[in-house]
Amino acid sequence: MKLKFWGARGSIPVSGKNYIKYGGSTTCLEVRSKKGDLVIVDAGSGIRLLGKELLKNSSNDFDMLFTHSHWDHVLGFPFFAPIYSKKTRIRIMGCSFTSDPVREIIAKTMQPPGFPVKFEEISARFEFASLCAGGCEVGGMQVLPIELSHPNNGLGYKFCEPGRSFVFLTDNELGHVHPGGRTPEEYLAFSRGADLLVHDADYTEDEYARRSTWGHSTWRQALDLALKAEVRALGLFHHNQDRTDAQLDRIVADCSRLARRAGSKLKCFAVKEGQEIKL
Repeated sequence: MKLKFWGARGSIPVSGKNYIKYGGSTTCLEVRSKKGDLVIVDAGSGIRLLGKELLKNSSNDFDMLFTHSHWDHVLGFPFFAPIYSKKTRIRIMGCSFTSDPVREIIAKTMQPPGFPVKFEEISARFEFASLCAGGCEVGGMQVLPIELSHPNNGLGYKFCEPGRSFVFLTDNELGHVHPGGRTPEEYLAFSRGADLLVHDADYTEDEYARRSTWGHSTWRQALDLALKAEVRALGLFHHNQDRTDAQLDRIVADCSRLARRAGSKLKCFAVKEGQEIKL
């Protein structure tokens, strides 16, 4: 299994000298199975560069998943170049986090007057399928969903191949159970023993005291989950829009120090835009 993060920022894209190391694009993740099958998770602003890469490599048949329909996770869809090619075939798996069909989630990003091209006018072929609680299989890779604790709901995912597992829980509040969300104990069971857990770590403890119930976790909460679940590595994700590279470096250092103090060999890092990981 190969992963590439095309965006790791939360809430809104950012740019400038303070965001060079970790990047400013919002959520988009490329997951490739051992057989080479591609699953794209979310269509934040990071999907723009992924689209250019797919066209360059003539990749035109793949699956898409969405964690939820908040703007920072779908705003890049109209700028995803493969959707304008007749050669492209995209299977989009539906989700349980909204009353709207998944087709309507992406179609709304191209709804006038917000965008000049309508979803009905693009050239790619789309297939829409439901994603039940039991998940699905893509190229020998099992994909399992879990409801997120987040306003307006959402889904996290576990990707499994023989001997390898990756858990992706962005926009997940461990300190508060939102309607439709799961408890910390359920996220613990879902994540247990994973090779890699990538989890929302938007807030510091001070910030969370003012923003509880907004749908995000602190990096300490993410670390606590990782330690209890005995995962091999923790990737801090959904970086706060105001979090500078220097601040993230300090958080990573503190996270690693606390893991060592707990007697764990856990590897702690902040996900970087463009980062590739092989499991």
